[in-house]
Formats: sequence, C-alpha cells, structure tokens
Amino acid sequence: MRPAEPVRAGAPRWQITVPSRPGRLPGVVMAGFSDRANEFRDVALVPHPAVTVIFDLGDQPFVVEDGRGSRQRERVVAGLAPDGARGRGMASSSECLQVRLSPMVAHAVLGASSELGGTVVALDDLWGPEAVRTQERLRAAGSWEERFAIAEAALARREDAGRAVDPEVAFSWGQMVAARGRIRVERLVAETGWSRKRLWSRFRAQVGLTPKRVAQLIRFDHAAHRLAAGHSAALVAAESGYTDQSHLHRDVVAFAGMTPTAVAVSPFLALDDVAWPPASGGTALISRE
Repeated sequence: MRPAEPVRAGAPRWQITVPSRPGRLPGVVMAGFSDRANEFRDVALVPHPAVTVIFDLGDQPFVVEDGRGSRQRERVVAGLAPDGARGRGMASSSECLQVRLSPMVAHAVLGASSELGGTVVALDDLWGPEAVRTQERLRAAGSWEERFAIAEAALARREDAGRAVDPEVAFSWGQMVAARGRIRVERLVAETGWSRKRLWSRFRAQVGLTPKRVAQLIRFDHAAHRLAAGHSAALVAAESGYTDQSHLHRDVVAFAGMTPTAVAVSPFLALDDVAWPPASGGTALISRE
C-alpha cells in the first residue's frame, strides 16, 4: 500500500483499498472502506451514473436511506440517482465493501432495473439467501484482495445467469457516456433505428431511468467532479453544456439537493477519485487516513 495525497479539511477519515489489478468484469469497480476515526456519521451521497451495492462488514451496522423513506442496512443497493440518499450512523471500527455497477451490468447481475431508479433497496430482495451468504464469506475473508475476489466471483455467476440489455440500449448508454451526457435523444433514435417510444420504454425498463434523465445524470456527474476539482461554477457550466450558471445551479440542486458550492466541498466527492480512480478500478492499494 502507498499513502495517497492528503485529504482536504473536513473530509471523512477513511482508509480506502482498491484492487491491485483490473477486474475481469467490464463495468464493475470496487473499493474497501475502513473507518477507525469514529468521525464519519452522516453524509449526503452525491448521485453518480452507476448502481452501488454495499456490503456492511463492520461490528455496528450503518444505515443508507433515501428521500422516499426507504432505510436499508447490512446489504444495500442504491439505484441510479437515489433521491436524497444519505449514509448514517457509521461508527468506529466499521468496514464496508462498495461495488459500483454500470447499469449495463446491473441489469443482469441484480435482475432488476426499473425499480432501481431513484431509490435504495435491500440486496436480499434481489438475491435472496445468496446476499447473506456472500456477506458472510466477505466477513470471514482474511484480506481485501480475497474480498474483492469473492465479490467478483459472485457477480460473475449472476451475470452469466442474467439477461443482457438490448444492444440498442447498450449502444445508447455508451454514446451518452462518451458525450458526457451532451447528446440529443433524437440522435440516438436515428442511430438505433428504433422509434422514440420504443427506445424510451426499453431504456427505462432496463436501466431504471429515461434516456433524457440518464443524459442529465451523466452531465451532472461530470460537472460535480469539475466543481470538486476547484473549478468555478461559471467555467463548469460553460464546459459541461449548460446554457448558463443558473442552469447548472438548478441541475445540481435537483440531483444532489445542495448548491454547486456545497457539492464542491462534499465529503462524498472528497474521496471519489481515491476510491474510484478514472482508470476503472485502479491499479494499486491506496490507504487514506
């Protein structure tokens, strides 16, 4: 392990471990979190274009909740852009494994998509007893590398048995990501050869949100990281395809429930590039204390 750059003031004091080599499942990234500082008890989760699976491995369970009143613990799935999601009650000596899934993978791995848009659900409801068995194996593992291998094997089994998204849906998702959300649905309709109604329906059913909402989420995610990197709201708005700074402000508030200024110093984003480095999962073990 090697020390990471210092965390900016106010950021949670997590030790973060990522796999030492890229995983074999495209669209899947993982990170292990250990908290020994007893300081990280309530944090707003900033939406991102992935479905997150959380296995609580610590002594004192923490709770993930959304703005709809759903409260889950132990084994949690946070869908795309959960409304008002927060992590609460994290205590000292807590540990968890977080897995981020591309919606293309989540559809097969979780066996659900439309019900995962904007909400938090129990993994048990999607995996049944396998969710508990996987968590028990993760808790018994002797290292994070072993935990990553256990989680990857479980995901691979589920993906092999699951149902892939339509090629047209996967193509549309890829185009949105490549364009950082700055793409018109009409163009996707023309390039897939589907009608607008069919693309809207199939995409919503398999991804969990409409194409327009996903494009907005991807654009917001890019803007949020630019804000967290210290760029001005005016510059971020211009570079991210917003009509003006007010448009950026409205979008950030709609997705994150906070202003661009607050997003820029969000504890959640303070750890993002460490836990989820740009090169898909990272290539080294990183400790942040």
